[in-house]
Amino acid sequence: PAMPPAGPGASPPDGAWGWVVVFGAFVSIGFAYAFPKGIAIFFKEIQDFFGTSYSEIAWVSSITLATTYGAGPISSILVNRYGSRPVVMLGGLLCGIGMVSAAFCTSILQLYICVGFITGFGLALNLQPSVIIIGKYFLKRRPIANGLAMAGSPVMLCTLAPLNQFLFDNFGWRGSFLILGAVLLNCCVAGALFRPIGVAKESVKKQMIEEEKEAPKEEVTKVSIEMSNPAYPSAETKEEEEEEKGCCEKINRYLDFSLFKHRGFLIYLIGNVLMFLGFFAPIVFLAPYAKHIGIDEYSAAFLLSILAIVDMIARPATGIIANSKWVRPRIQYFFSFAIAFNGACHLLCPLASGYTGLVIYSIFFGLAFGMVCAMLFETLMDLVGAAQFTSAVGLVTIVECCTILLGPPIGGTLIDTFGDYKYMFIKCGAVMVLAGTFLFIMNYYNYHMLAKEEKERKAKEEDPKIVRTENEGRSNWNKETQQDGPELEPLKDEREGLKTEVNGT
Repeated sequence: PAMPPAGPGASPPDGAWGWVVVFGAFVSIGFAYAFPKGIAIFFKEIQDFFGTSYSEIAWVSSITLATTYGAGPISSILVNRYGSRPVVMLGGLLCGIGMVSAAFCTSILQLYICVGFITGFGLALNLQPSVIIIGKYFLKRRPIANGLAMAGSPVMLCTLAPLNQFLFDNFGWRGSFLILGAVLLNCCVAGALFRPIGVAKESVKKQMIEEEKEAPKEEVTKVSIEMSNPAYPSAETKEEEEEEKGCCEKINRYLDFSLFKHRGFLIYLIGNVLMFLGFFAPIVFLAPYAKHIGIDEYSAAFLLSILAIVDMIARPATGIIANSKWVRPRIQYFFSFAIAFNGACHLLCPLASGYTGLVIYSIFFGLAFGMVCAMLFETLMDLVGAAQFTSAVGLVTIVECCTILLGPPIGGTLIDTFGDYKYMFIKCGAVMVLAGTFLFIMNYYNYHMLAKEEKERKAKEEDPKIVRTENEGRSNWNKETQQDGPELEPLKDEREGLKTEVNGT
């Protein structure tokens, strides 16, 4: 496929090679998300083998998930530095190494290190670059492309659950881990598809970098910062660059800590941190719970497949709904609803008796899970804008990894203490309903405040007397709004939507 033209007004190609990139992202995102849940199939057996408790074995999934999320910033920094392709390929290699070494573990602690840290870190290097590169290849169709790539997770889970059970029956858990290590090396292939792309400014950046190969590195980063963040006035950047030589500034270049003053970002962060306390535990314990009730292994593994199949349909569907002109301006409310709906499913799960009940629960859980996952990054981008998105993803994943780490072991402890699974489901449900409610109320408040600020700004711009007297103040104020620009994006979309509707009628 031809490369997109790199003229001054070139925009993301929204297709062409982009779809191949979506496929690569589909594979690497699929492994990154599905793998820590897919290995839950081996838990009961590994537990018997090492003679450990539920909470101890739950740490394996937890550490893998938490490392995958927690290493996000490292991943973001590497992507900013080397681009998506080499990072994903390195990730695939680490995953393979981690799983192969896990096959020779003799204690649960070694499993934590091999599966938890090494494979987890490899998966982290798969996740961020895939999410970021889709944003570079797509603009108009981004929610759909994101939805399709995110569908990788359920498709993989759907195939991994029965596959893992099959491998276990034939090769035991050690043999399975060896084979899974080889399977994970496919991430390297997926990474190879991520051809680097420049939106117009990227290609200009490359030209400038090539021209300035002789110039010192500091110079080049300055150029690239200017290119990637149009809101920066260049003269200021130059002065800042001369001052900024410290370590903190270097970190801040990749992770923009000013986001912690961003109201929309903080609301999203608090809501998500709460939500993740109850997000993964039900999936990790679904198969063990089924086996505990006395359902045979394949049927238990099949529950994960049912969940994944529904999830698979739910994600692209949610992407399409979220992209429609009615929902996109209010996507935050839709997201809050999805989280609360998720919680409601877990609260009702203990009522499900027998296999049929669990199948129904899996269907609703899959639907709810898919809705949340499809909008996870879309809502964040909607709040902070594309310019700060890479930083935002990095920061969100650092903070989230604590609750992700604690979720399943807390669930495991509840199971160990009460000898019953229902308290774990109730805890997860309650936490998620709370998170959904919080997000709904706070986003309502946020939209309200943004509208008010927009009104004030309009009034200031329209009144000529104020402009004359407060000329100096206004220029300062402009500088601030330039940095807060992306906050107002959802409103801009809403206004444009209204305009088109008026024109249409």
